[in-house]
Amino acid sequence: MKIKTTWKTSSIQLSLFTLSKKLSKEGLICLLFLMLCAGNSFAQNNNLQDPVKITGKVTDAKGLSLPSATVLEKGTKNAVTTDFDGSFTITVSSAKAILVFNYIGMKPVERPLNNDKKIAITMLEETNDLQTVVVVGYGTQKKASVVGAISTIKPSLLQVGTSRTLGNNLAGQIAGVMAVQRSGEPGYDQSDIKIRGISTFKGGTNPLVLVDGIERNLNDLDPSEIESFSVLKDAAASAVYGVRGANGVILINTKRGFVGTPKIQVRTEYSIQEPTKLPEFIGAAPYMKLLNELAAEQGRPQLFTDDRISKTASGYDPDLYPDVNWIDAITKDYAFTSRTNLNVAGGSEILRYALTASYYSEKGMLSADPKQTYDSETKLNRTNIRTNVDVNVSKTTLLRINIGGFLQNLNKGNSSTDGLFNTAFETTPFVHPAIYSDGTIPRVFARENPWAVSTQQGYYRQGGSKIESLVSLEQDLRGITPGLKSKFTYSFDSYSENRITRGKSPDYYNVATQRDLDGSLIHGTVQAYGQEYLGYGTSAQFGNRRVYLEANTTYNRTFGKHDLSGLLLYNQDSYNDGTAPQAFKHQGLAGRTSYTFDRKYIGEFNFGYNGSENFAKGNRFGFFPSVALGWIVTEEKFMQPLQNVFNKIKLRGSYGLVGNDNIGANRRFAYLTTISDNNNSDYTFGTGQGVKFEGIEEGQIGVNDLTWEKVAKADIGIELGILNMIDLTVDVFQEKRKDIFVERNTVPTQAGFINAPWANFGKMENKGIEVGFNLNKQVTPDFFMSWRANFTFVENKVTERDEAEAVKGTYRSGTGIQNNTLYGYTATGLYTSDDFSAPGVLAPGLPVPTFGTVLRPGDIKYEDRNGDGIISGLDEGFIGGTTDPQIVYGFGNNLKYKQFDLSFFFQGVAKSERMIGGANFIPGSGTGTLGNIYSNYEDRWTEENPRQDVFWPRLSYGPNANNAVASTWWKKDMSFGRLKTMEVGYTFDKGLLEKFYLQGLRIYISGNNLWYASNFKLWDPELDTGNGLKYPSTRSVLFGLSIGL
Repeated sequence: MKIKTTWKTSSIQLSLFTLSKKLSKEGLICLLFLMLCAGNSFAQNNNLQDPVKITGKVTDAKGLSLPSATVLEKGTKNAVTTDFDGSFTITVSSAKAILVFNYIGMKPVERPLNNDKKIAITMLEETNDLQTVVVVGYGTQKKASVVGAISTIKPSLLQVGTSRTLGNNLAGQIAGVMAVQRSGEPGYDQSDIKIRGISTFKGGTNPLVLVDGIERNLNDLDPSEIESFSVLKDAAASAVYGVRGANGVILINTKRGFVGTPKIQVRTEYSIQEPTKLPEFIGAAPYMKLLNELAAEQGRPQLFTDDRISKTASGYDPDLYPDVNWIDAITKDYAFTSRTNLNVAGGSEILRYALTASYYSEKGMLSADPKQTYDSETKLNRTNIRTNVDVNVSKTTLLRINIGGFLQNLNKGNSSTDGLFNTAFETTPFVHPAIYSDGTIPRVFARENPWAVSTQQGYYRQGGSKIESLVSLEQDLRGITPGLKSKFTYSFDSYSENRITRGKSPDYYNVATQRDLDGSLIHGTVQAYGQEYLGYGTSAQFGNRRVYLEANTTYNRTFGKHDLSGLLLYNQDSYNDGTAPQAFKHQGLAGRTSYTFDRKYIGEFNFGYNGSENFAKGNRFGFFPSVALGWIVTEEKFMQPLQNVFNKIKLRGSYGLVGNDNIGANRRFAYLTTISDNNNSDYTFGTGQGVKFEGIEEGQIGVNDLTWEKVAKADIGIELGILNMIDLTVDVFQEKRKDIFVERNTVPTQAGFINAPWANFGKMENKGIEVGFNLNKQVTPDFFMSWRANFTFVENKVTERDEAEAVKGTYRSGTGIQNNTLYGYTATGLYTSDDFSAPGVLAPGLPVPTFGTVLRPGDIKYEDRNGDGIISGLDEGFIGGTTDPQIVYGFGNNLKYKQFDLSFFFQGVAKSERMIGGANFIPGSGTGTLGNIYSNYEDRWTEENPRQDVFWPRLSYGPNANNAVASTWWKKDMSFGRLKTMEVGYTFDKGLLEKFYLQGLRIYISGNNLWYASNFKLWDPELDTGNGLKYPSTRSVLFGLSIGL
């Protein structure tokens, strides 16, 4: 039993009366002995010369307080313990004394005072894995016995930054985890997360996410709710999840209470944000000059007069000679976000509790009209709350109750955000202003005014709420045999969402071309009358619910040199989201047996036997086993001479099977044919229009022998601990997947199917390497530093695909290459004058394009891949590259000097490419009526600049089909490196805070997405866009305050 003592005789005497009721006779004798020792120490200290009062704080490497740490004056029995926020006060014999700090799971620290009266101590984790527990599938294991590929991250690292979406904070943080944020729009900014890349080309690719053991959405959590975060990557770690574990598993446990006085932490943050980069377009005057130049090259008359260009450039009359940057018109310069978190935890031996609550508010970057009577501003407000309670019903029975959920409200303009950005691009800068000075709103017939679309067309609102509940009862069965436990879990989650759209249109006026004698604008007639009031539009409701049941039995026992553990588990769940008439259901068994001999040799067997009702009887259940072996080399006697260098060397390997039952397309019963009676099923009798009759048709074709995808995973890893301060992990892995879900491509249309039938037809391989690195060093008593880095490389290859025989083995075949490889023509450069025998006539022997363009020097030249002498659609094929990054990395540090701290984190991706382009993308192709012109338009081919490495080929007035097709010319490298976060903080001295009844106070300033570097310059390369027309990612600066009460 651990007895906490203080060195005041009166306090000990008072404690004796309370403790005597609980302690045995032997315990009372020990307590009396401690009292005598304390009294003796107290008397001795009174006789010492020049006693000194020392105050300080003890934290871990991440700055988190360490309560109940022991602070001992070396060579004496003078000791105290830190309070709940890690602070302490001790009176020592002299200013030259040495303090010794101890905390369970941490390395001891000795600190000479050297006349310092205020000190800060950072303690590092003990590298002895025997004391460290890791969350694994359906349980926990000592880190030393873990032989699966499992990575963990401290939750504090996920709280850095301004993003509401938890997945966005994962980018670059964990080896093997790929998180790419493709949009910055509030409510739609979730990262696309993959574990060890992609190994399927049709079935679901997202990992299974379990929160407190229940499948839930990663982004429903606030980072402040998390106590532990683990990623399971190989078969040894994920086989117990069977048909759900093929894409890896993310395990999250939420915060729980502890025995001790309540700890209250309040954290509030306020930030300002702006776009990382918006597409930059040239102004109206240079636009018109360029159009005149391009028109003149084709012998056309001048399009814009010099007078108009001059008046536009000078700002003479912005109503009649506008110069509008439409991207600026629909976006704000900056927006604000705020977040407040409350954490309360504590409890007793009988009952422990943890409460977390958070409020997040974010305003978006899209413009709104403050004069409107309704609110169309983009903004998102969200409240999360969670309460976890643990109750010791008896000495052997533990009851756990978890209640959590959130409320979220999203408000935005009544328009598609992507559509709005495309409208802004299509509208030329000189066509009309956003709004005239007289308050009227202009619009060109059959076109849109981007500013009006953003601010004048009503609003869209979405409200969502979720309740998550879990009850578990754990029974210790030591009465049967020590180490035996059983547990029952029931969970019910429910989510509901309401959506409403209220539309409105303003009066639109024709474009004004002059003013009358009074100086008023002459519009002519109203082009289109709007609405005086908001329409009621449409409303919709959406929701889902999940019911989960689990019962398991575990066994953990040590017999001398033998450590044995086991798990046997049954579970079932039911999920209904309204997309299918009946709930999606799963059922299964899972098991694990782990054996360790002499702390050196580890063997583990896992299995999942799972079933899915998606498939027909006879194909629903599958058995997914895995085996793993480990060897802790540093426990061998021959390693003893090197133990000062290598504190840990562990070799491990695993092999096993997992599955994937996510067929996609919301198919509930893949073996049943769906019937539809939509308009497409109508048929006609008679001549001409005839008479229409309603009919029915087959939708998705049922397939009886369809079953789950199967994945064989192999992993070899090494874990090194060096000099008690460096941890290095390296894993090499390979996955082979077969029976991939596909819709058949080779079924002829004559078969009469509306939709091609699904089949298990396809194979794919995925392999790679990942490296994780951590260094923690207490450089001096006042200075601590930690560094971390990770690197992941993955490469996949499709080994079987449903393709026509004529395609196989050609450049048009998707077999034998990477998944999602880009498709198009192969550009070989730009035509030069030597390629022509006459104007517009190619020299003999050169393949002739069939795009209908009169070719000139500076146009793109293509490879005739099939050798037929022409460039046509038959020359299109796979051209290499994929938008899915093959390399992800991250590195950062944490520095602490006395009460100051500094941290930063870089992350990036490489080997990621994208095809850019789109309608009116090439400058001049819109003939001045459609499209803006990117600011790098001067980096183009001209007779004066006939370089082959220019960004733009020859520009022309009007469309140039030859240059606009997808090709390697427009395939761009989207690799980037980003300063993801940077933070500077200061922790106030406790002696000062006591005057204000505070237990802790830290202030900090943090930056998010502050800077990035990339070879691609037109827009943020992380966005999911081929022309930059996407809601931008944002950079932000945050001011924060953390208070302990």
